[in-house]
Amino acid sequence: MKKILFLFILSVLFYSSEAQILNDSLEYRIRPDSVRTGELYLSVHNFNYMRNYEYFNKIQDGYTLFGAQLEPQLVYYAHPRLAVTAGVHLRKDFGGQGIYRTCPLISLKYQHGNTTLVNGVLEGNIHHRMLEPIFDFEKKITEPVEYGTQFIINGRNLFLDAFINWKKMIYKPSPVQEQILGGLSAELNLINNTSLSLSIPVQLTVFHQGGQIDVIDDPLQTLVNSALGFKLKLPFSGWIKNLRTENYLISFNDLSFTDLQPYSSGYGWYLNAGFDTHKFGSLMGTLWKGNSFISSNGMPLYQSVSQHIVHPGYTEKNRKLFILRYSYQQKLIQNLYMDFRFEPMMDLGRPAGTRKIEFSNSSFLMYKQELRLRKAKGRKLLPEQ
Repeated sequence: MKKILFLFILSVLFYSSEAQILNDSLEYRIRPDSVRTGELYLSVHNFNYMRNYEYFNKIQDGYTLFGAQLEPQLVYYAHPRLAVTAGVHLRKDFGGQGIYRTCPLISLKYQHGNTTLVNGVLEGNIHHRMLEPIFDFEKKITEPVEYGTQFIINGRNLFLDAFINWKKMIYKPSPVQEQILGGLSAELNLINNTSLSLSIPVQLTVFHQGGQIDVIDDPLQTLVNSALGFKLKLPFSGWIKNLRTENYLISFNDLSFTDLQPYSSGYGWYLNAGFDTHKFGSLMGTLWKGNSFISSNGMPLYQSVSQHIVHPGYTEKNRKLFILRYSYQQKLIQNLYMDFRFEPMMDLGRPAGTRKIEFSNSSFLMYKQELRLRKAKGRKLLPEQ
C-alpha cells in the first residue's frame, strides 16, 4: 500500500510540474558597503544542524550529523568597494569530545557593481548553488570552509560563480598528493516577469589530484562533472504560490592518464518538479536516472560507485531513484531562521518485491547578524536598520 501511495504522489507531482530544496535562508554573504566605510563590525554566524540518513542500501551509509557551528569574524569596511575579514570557524558535534574542528577565516572582498572578487575564505558550499549530484549539500556541515579565489556576478539576468578551491596544500617532500577543485556555476535568465520565469543553468567542476613535489608514486587524477538544463517557474493563484520544474543532463568524464575509476565516463538525468505554497512549505519530486556516474564532490546516493563503509567499491552501473522532498523555511525572529526537510527515497532500480522506502530528515537553525564595534571618524552613529 505504501508503494502504491508513493508512486501515486510521483505521478501527481510530474503532472503538475524545482529541483533541489531552496537554500536561500542558509546563505550568508559579507560584502563591501559604502555606508559602512571606515567602520569595524563583529559578524556573528551561528549554524545549528541535525541531518539524519535512515539509509539501508549499499551505496550511501546511514548516519546522523548533529551539532553546531560558530563563525565570529571582524569585518573592516576599508573602502566602499573593499571589505577585509578575519575570524575563526568552530564546529562542535554533539556527543563528541571537545571542539571537533577549528579553522581560521581570512578573506578580502572587492566589489564593483554586480561583480565581486573574493580571495581567502570563499563563499562556498551551498553558496555555489550547485546540484546535489555534483556538489553535496552536506558539505555545508562537513567541509564548511573553502580557501582559494572566487569571481561572482550577481546581476538581474545572470548569476555566475567561478572558483578555485585549494582543498589540500602540500609541501616538499609530501607523503600525499595535492587536491584542487575548480568550479563554475552559472544561470542565465531568459524570461523573468510576473507570469513566467525561464532560465538556463550551466555547471562544471574539475577535480585534480597530483603534484610534483610528493614522494609517492600514485598516478594523477582529473575528474570532470558538468550539467546543462533549464528551470521553469509559473506563478499560481490560491494557496499554491507557484509551480516549478528543473531538468538537467549531468555528465562525468575521467581525464586521468591512468584508469583508477571503474568507469571512464557516464551521465545522469536529473528531473525535478513541484510547487511552493504561501504558508505550508514546498513539495517536489526528483527522478534520477544515472549510468556509470561518478562525482568527486557529489552526494554518494546518486553515484554508481559505493562509498559505503561496509561495501566500498561496490558498483551499480545503472541507478534509478525517486525522492520526494518536503521543506519548510521560516524567519522566526529578526536574524533567526529555521529550515526543516523530510526526504523519503525509493530505489527504483531494485526488483519490485525488494524495494524499500528509505529517508533522510534535516532541521537547521541559523542566526546571522553584524554588530558595529567602531564608527567611522567624523560620522555620527546612526541606529542600525
